[in-house]
Amino acid sequence: MTLNIAGILDGVVSHAMASGHFEQVNGHEPANAPSLGLTAAVWTESVQAVRSSGLDSTTVQLVFNVRLYASAQSEPADAIDPNMITAMDDLCAAYTGDFTLGGLVRQVDILGAYGRPLLVRAGYVQQSGAVLRVMTITLPLIVNDLWEQVA
Repeated sequence: MTLNIAGILDGVVSHAMASGHFEQVNGHEPANAPSLGLTAAVWTESVQAVRSSGLDSTTVQLVFNVRLYASAQSEPADAIDPNMITAMDDLCAAYTGDFTLGGLVRQVDILGAYGRPLLVRAGYVQQSGAVLRVMTITLPLIVNDLWEQVA
């Protein structure tokens, strides 16, 4: 078996697109500051083997970053965080509710049974001279029996 990265990435991106909160959703970490409005970007952070029931195959925790971006200069300033938190809340509910991403993965590792749990961190980044408010969702996914172990 191989890692169906295109299918899994599409599943993660599709939830963000379907939420209706974003002007655009990228399947990569952007090199330049996103345009106006709320933007999301999804990229792979890590792939790590985990202990699982498979005796002759390797299961992995595939971790994605799902980052929400908005200009820190948006007006009204008091609406920036509430808008981002609403979008983040909808995404976390979608990823938790579609626990297997339509059967593409064993599970979203919500509580970190196999390593890192679902986590959201807020902060700021500077990109292309613009200061952006961001919320980054750490989205851990468990993919079963990925690579055959041959003795």
